Amino acid sequence: MEHRIVGPGPYRATRLWNETVELFRARMPLRRHRCRFKSYEHCFTASEAVDWLHELLRNSQNFGPEVTRKQTVQLLGKFLKNHVIEDIKGKWGQEDFEDNRHLYRFPPSSPLKPYPKKPLYQRDVIKFPEWSDPPLGTSQENIPVRPIVMNSEMWFKRHSIAIGEVPACRLVHRRQLTEANVEEIWKSTTLSYLQKILGLDSLEEVLNTKLVSSKFIIHNVYSVSKQGVVILDDKSKELPHWVLSAMKCLANWPNCTDWKQPMYLGFEKDVFKTIADYYGHLKEPLLTFHLFDAFVSVLGLLPKEKMAIEAFQICCLLLPPENRRKLQLLMRMMARICLNKEMPPLSDGFGTRTLMVQTFSRCILCSKDEVDLDELLAARLVTFLMDNYQEILKVPLALQTSIEERVAHLRRVQIKYPGADMDITLSAPSFCRQISPEEFEYQRAYGSQEPLAALLEEVIADDKLSSKEKKKKLKQFQKSYPEVYQERFPTPESEALLFPEKPKAKPQLFMWALRKPFQPFQRTRSFRM
Repeated sequence: MEHRIVGPGPYRATRLWNETVELFRARMPLRRHRCRFKSYEHCFTASEAVDWLHELLRNSQNFGPEVTRKQTVQLLGKFLKNHVIEDIKGKWGQEDFEDNRHLYRFPPSSPLKPYPKKPLYQRDVIKFPEWSDPPLGTSQENIPVRPIVMNSEMWFKRHSIAIGEVPACRLVHRRQLTEANVEEIWKSTTLSYLQKILGLDSLEEVLNTKLVSSKFIIHNVYSVSKQGVVILDDKSKELPHWVLSAMKCLANWPNCTDWKQPMYLGFEKDVFKTIADYYGHLKEPLLTFHLFDAFVSVLGLLPKEKMAIEAFQICCLLLPPENRRKLQLLMRMMARICLNKEMPPLSDGFGTRTLMVQTFSRCILCSKDEVDLDELLAARLVTFLMDNYQEILKVPLALQTSIEERVAHLRRVQIKYPGADMDITLSAPSFCRQISPEEFEYQRAYGSQEPLAALLEEVIADDKLSSKEKKKKLKQFQKSYPEVYQERFPTPESEALLFPEKPKAKPQLFMWALRKPFQPFQRTRSFRM
C-alpha cells in the first residue's frame, strides 16, 4: 500500500482526495459476505474498510502516524456522502457511516473531484523612485542615463577618486522613499521568497496577494519581545487574562504560582477545558481562512524538513499580529504539556500528544468552505508545528537581512563621476525559474557559444596583432573551445584563407656559376717525396 507524496502547489487538498480515492478503490480487499440469509459478492464490512484505510493513512507521508481511527471513520462517512462507496442496497448520501459489520460496496463509477476554478488576481505595482527622478516641487537638470557595458576605463574612473586622480564628482540624491515604497518592498520580497521555496511559477492559485498586508509582516518582524513573541499595539486584541493565566498554569505545571484558586482532583482537566473552549469558539482559525491553501501547499514539503520550516516561517509572517501571538502562546503551551512527565492525564481516552492535536487542530487550520480532508490536513500540520514551533515562529533572518539591505541601498546617495554617463543600481531580487531538462541541455550547449564566437571574431579582426601572435591566440582558442572554433573554420581551407601564403622569391643565379659548372673534387697528388 504505497501512497505517493503529493507535493506543494494549487489544489493540493483536491489532489490528495483524488489520490486517496483511487488507492482505496483499487486496493481495498473485496470478498463474499452473507447478510440475513443472502450472499453478496465483491463487498466489505465497515470495520474492514476502517482497518484498511486507517493503516493506509498512517503509513502515508501525506498524513502521518497521528491519524486516529475516529478520523478514518469520518473520512469514510465523507466517502459515503460523495458516492465513493454505497451500502449493499445502493443507498448513499444521507446515510451515517459507523464502525460496525454493515456491508458496503463500490459503485460502478466513482467520479473524482474536479479542480475548482479560482479568479486570477492582479497585483498592484507601486513605482519606485529612480535616480533620475527630480525631487518634488523642484526643477533639476536630469543626468542622461544610457545602459552601457562597464569597461576597464570606466571602472578606473569610478574607483580612482581615492587616490586623487579624478578630482571632481557630484552627488545625486534619489527621491525619498515613501512608506508605501518600503511596505511594497517587504511584501513583494516576502512573497517572492515563498514562491521560490514552493517551486511555483505563480502564487495566484494558492494565495490572494491582495489580502496580504505588508503592515502585518513588518509588525511581526520588529514588534516582538525578547522571547520572540509578538507585542500588540492594540491591547483589546490580547488574550483574556483568565485564559492567559490558565495557559501559564498548564505550561508551568506544577509550578503554577500565578494561579490563586485552590487545587482539587481533576483541577488540571477543568483548566484545560477552559482553554479548549476559548480557542474552539474563535470566529476564524488562527491561520486564517484565506491562507488555508498556502499552508496546505506547504504540507507537501514535509519530507524536506528544512524547506518546510522555511516556508512555514514565511507563511506565519503573513498572519495578523494578534493571530500570530495567540498561535505562539498556544504552541508553547502544547509543547510544554507534552514534554512534562509530571502532568496528570488530561483525558481518559487519548494520550497527551494525541489530545493536543485533536483538540486544537481545527482552531488552528480549517477551510471556510467544506474540504473533505481538512481534519487530516490540520492534524498533520499541527503535529509538525508542535515539534518545530521554536524554529517556525522565528523571524527568518535571511529574508530580513535581504530586505533591509535593499531598502538601505535605495536610500543611499549615488556618486556621479565626470564621463560616467551611466546609472548602475541594485536590481530587485530575482530567483531562478524552473526549466525543463530539454531547455537546460539547449542552454548548456548553446547559451555560452555566442559570446565566445564574438570573442573569436575580435581576435580575427584585430589588425594590431602580428600573424605570429594571432596564430598563437587562435591555437589557444582552438584548444579551449574546439566546437566554437570548428564552427568558424569547418575546413582547413577556410582556416588557410585567414593567413594566405606569401610567394617565395626565386634564388638568384650567379654568372660565374654558369661559366664554370660545378666540378667534383679531385684529389691532387702530394708534393711530398
